[in-house]
Amino acid sequence: MMESIYLTALVVGLLGGVHCLGMCGGVVGGLTFNLKPEVQLSWWKMFPYQLGYNAGRITSYALLGSLFGWLGHSLISLTTFLPVQLTLQMIAGGFMVALGLYLGGWWNGIVFIERLGKGVWRHLAPLTKKAIPVQNIYQAWLYGSVWGWLPCGLVYSMLIMALSAGGALQGGLLMLAFGLGTLPNLLLMGSFAFFFTRLSRNLLARRLAGIGVILMGTAQWYFALSLNID
Repeated sequence: MMESIYLTALVVGLLGGVHCLGMCGGVVGGLTFNLKPEVQLSWWKMFPYQLGYNAGRITSYALLGSLFGWLGHSLISLTTFLPVQLTLQMIAGGFMVALGLYLGGWWNGIVFIERLGKGVWRHLAPLTKKAIPVQNIYQAWLYGSVWGWLPCGLVYSMLIMALSAGGALQGGLLMLAFGLGTLPNLLLMGSFAFFFTRLSRNLLARRLAGIGVILMGTAQWYFALSLNID
């Protein structure tokens, strides 16, 4: 069961890439333009910095996942295990379905959840100024670690799943798997921004990704109900 949760997180990260490209495209472009001119002109020189940005972002995801995993485990420990676990898994599946509807352009309700994180982001965004201009990989990682807190319905949906992961370690691993799933799209975005920006706006690509995430959310419901039956 746990292996399937990590695989789900990884695949959601891959499928949600079209959302990442659209939402984080400007961020990736800004990070690229903060590099030295001689670095910007060379893909090979720029790649380690792009990797540093994304490593920082994924580090933040893993830390948040550990926190949510711990909170979920603490909640389950205070009450009857099975009903709370089922409820958290059903909620996680619901968020994934809502995310799939958003990716496909059918319903934007999940945008309201993103607004909840804007207050936190206003306080964290100024921290990025300490890493500008980016001169080394550590600064790239620092910048990326703040980027990981950018309000994002995709991330929030996976954090709800982390609540039901079973503990801090499991929640951290789940968000790590999710972050690795988003990595290919955003790494390529940093180097081939024009092509991938067009891909993020392609309706067919968005709808296929949305359907995939909806199916995975439905699978979460199935697993939760199966656990209840057993």
